[in-house]
Amino acid sequence: MSLPTASAVRQQFLDFFASKGHHIVPSAPIVVKDDPTLLFINSGMAPFKDYFLGNKPAPYKRIADTQKCLRVSGKHNDLEEVGYDTYHHTMFEMLGNWSFGDYFKTDAIAWAWELLTEVYKLEKDRLYVTYFEGDQKDGTAADTETQNLWRKYTTDDRILPGNKKDNFWEMGDTGPCGPCTEIHIDLRSEEERAAKPGRELVNADHPQVVEIWNNVFMEFQRLADKSLIKLPEQSVDTGMGFERLMMAVSGVKSNYDTDVFQPLIKFIAKEVGLEYYGTAPATVNDQPATENEKTDIAIRVIADHIRTIAFTIADGQLPSNVKAGYVIRRILRRAVRYAFSSLNQKQPFLYKLVPVLADQMAGIFPELKAQTAFVQRVIEEEEIAFLKTLETGLRRLDALEESARANGGVIDGKTAFELSDTFGFPLDLTALIAREKGLTVDEEGFKKELEQQKNRSRNAQETEQSDWVTVTETDAPNVFVGYDQDEATARLLRYRKVDKKGKTEYQLVFDQTPFYAESGGQIGDTGYLESPLSKVRVIDTKKENDLIIHTTLDLPQDLEAEFLARPDAARRALIKNNHTATHLLQAALRTVLGSHVQQKGSLVNEKLLRFDFSHFTKVTDEQLREIETIVNERIRQQIPLVERRNVPIAEAKNLGAMALFGEKYGDFVRVITFDKDYSVELCGGLHVQNTGSIGYFKITAESAVGAGVRRIEAVTAGAAEAYVAAQLDLLAQVRETLGNPQHLITSIEKQNEEIAGLRKQIEQFAQQSINQQKDQLVGQVKDLNGVNFLAAQVQASSAESLKTLAFNLRQAVPNLVAVLGAEIDGKPQLAVMLDDEIAKGGKLNASTLVRELAKEIQGGGGGQPFFATAGGKNVAGLGAAIAKAEATVAAARA
Repeated sequence: MSLPTASAVRQQFLDFFASKGHHIVPSAPIVVKDDPTLLFINSGMAPFKDYFLGNKPAPYKRIADTQKCLRVSGKHNDLEEVGYDTYHHTMFEMLGNWSFGDYFKTDAIAWAWELLTEVYKLEKDRLYVTYFEGDQKDGTAADTETQNLWRKYTTDDRILPGNKKDNFWEMGDTGPCGPCTEIHIDLRSEEERAAKPGRELVNADHPQVVEIWNNVFMEFQRLADKSLIKLPEQSVDTGMGFERLMMAVSGVKSNYDTDVFQPLIKFIAKEVGLEYYGTAPATVNDQPATENEKTDIAIRVIADHIRTIAFTIADGQLPSNVKAGYVIRRILRRAVRYAFSSLNQKQPFLYKLVPVLADQMAGIFPELKAQTAFVQRVIEEEEIAFLKTLETGLRRLDALEESARANGGVIDGKTAFELSDTFGFPLDLTALIAREKGLTVDEEGFKKELEQQKNRSRNAQETEQSDWVTVTETDAPNVFVGYDQDEATARLLRYRKVDKKGKTEYQLVFDQTPFYAESGGQIGDTGYLESPLSKVRVIDTKKENDLIIHTTLDLPQDLEAEFLARPDAARRALIKNNHTATHLLQAALRTVLGSHVQQKGSLVNEKLLRFDFSHFTKVTDEQLREIETIVNERIRQQIPLVERRNVPIAEAKNLGAMALFGEKYGDFVRVITFDKDYSVELCGGLHVQNTGSIGYFKITAESAVGAGVRRIEAVTAGAAEAYVAAQLDLLAQVRETLGNPQHLITSIEKQNEEIAGLRKQIEQFAQQSINQQKDQLVGQVKDLNGVNFLAAQVQASSAESLKTLAFNLRQAVPNLVAVLGAEIDGKPQLAVMLDDEIAKGGKLNASTLVRELAKEIQGGGGGQPFFATAGGKNVAGLGAAIAKAEATVAAARA
């Protein structure tokens, strides 16, 4: 049978409540920006929190929406259940209808029943409802009103009392709350229902007897001391889990069998070449019994997690190591681990799912579709980084299994911390893998190790390194063979351990190596050291006292083995392009600017080249264009590399080779030539065999570094093409924005003139407004304990206009104490102005007064004794600040 589509079911909900007078609003971003108590939106009501608290009025009395939500940490932590059961998720949609001081229990219950039974056609004999039974500790009575309302629609055996845990909804430790009524559905087979009534399974974590809708009747606010106070207005907050609703209307046993997840699941199964069977352990504590179960759990985890990852990135939260970014990185790494170990995906995989999800959600959440490429790039980079450490870490866990079983089935805290610190495994990921093996983790021990590490980091020196450990005795020097070989066999001569601010690295020296060590501005090679038992990533290569040192994060397991040393070939090719282009650039600079040009520094890596040179004036645009043209001509000429090694230094100089001031050269040098009449340099770096390999050269920036030193930055090959394409796209956007004028520059100049004129008009209008307000406010001045007092909320476009208004009032009214408040760019602003004589009198001080009033707007400020300003966060507090001013001034003047 064909499943109901998610878009159709979602639209039915929105249309139903629109017909009941609700205003349909879009989802708020899942990432929270202005609420310090939340990292993410974790419920449908979170975006409306201020309305319930009375901090600001709701724009509409009735609202309906579908809200992106995320629950992975804190009170609402569903992460461990995700993938194992059929109905928990990290990101989920919450369908909601809201009443802000309008309808209450009667209509909310009636409409919920109508929508479920008449629109969605759910069977009434499969539905159960609950009501709050009361709580003596809170002093809250049973919600018999709700109980009696439900009796209009169903029988008493389906109306169940619920305790505070299940039937008193609270957003967090503090905030809006109230009794709620839940609607549950029994999706079991007829045989199962006959054997055991559904009422006995409500709120019992049964995968087919689940809550689908919660109607919260907001009556209270929980304070920090745990007491309850009445909210200003009674309101309704309802939340219906869209994914569970889809399961119910689709007649299936799992959220993952609905149209919400099936497009992702089918794509994953096809990509990995496995079948999705829809199996699941009975509970999260049950271990997967078969390979099919393991596969299905992994597919569900990935289908769920990609939604969270993609939408949080689209909403502005990038993965990182702190706060919300760390939560996203944990979820992403959990998904990568499942793809790696259960689906055999050893290369980045998750990013491929983004276009599928973006197309699926484009109608309701278009923000992902608009950023598909960006989100894919972020995810892919995260995957690459984690996959580098994952395989080694998993092998480490496998090796620990026997010792953990000997330790009573517990992985000790120190080991868990090592996995986190060395292999990038979050504690919850280690716990997840341990659980699959029937083990547990000493989390308290982990916390202890973490705290000790923090203390060590605080006290650690910049760098600590051990003595060299000799592996192979030899007197022969280590040799660089990278000019002729892109990979080579090598034996380890020595290594040492280096600690940098708590981070452990290893430095390795081999008898020979193709890895280029950083020198002459060219960055060191990265790559791998491979042996039969290990594959170690080289993160950098440097020279120290003629030793070529390979830096790794891990020590190879088999130190005496023969290694295959393999630099990253693709990265090296890009570096070669940029290094050769640097030589071509220097020659072009000397041609265009003069023979005084000398290299003063350089950076060559896989992304760009940066060249510092002696020159006393800015390089003009015309000169830069000429330099670019010369370099690109040399690239198109496909000049072959002429390399000469062990050339006597004197002979090299006679050849015209450019040598760097301050650079130490030996008696014999390496000479790199691209056309003996164009570029001849002493150089130990890596280069292309033919300039044609570079493809294209583009200067991206020219700037001053210091006195007499200029800097040029440039890109080559694909990066250069991408840069030009981006500039052309930008130009096209500018043209389109301006209406595709025939003469672009003329059009921009005309617009600038118009903007300048409009700004002048705005300034004039603002001044007129200030004058009008001043005249009106003068009439509101009153006598207060011997001073002319004024406190008012005014209109001001900027802090400067508010200041102008205050000074104008002081000129117009003698002996004045004025307190002005305004909302400027969405933020509250206060200004206090005192007559000079009042300020000198000592009883009142503008700075002191404004700081006291600023408490009402959650801000602070200061200034001079006669004039001070303050800003804050709470616009709703402006009225209270203005009201407070009179009493404060009166008390000071008493």
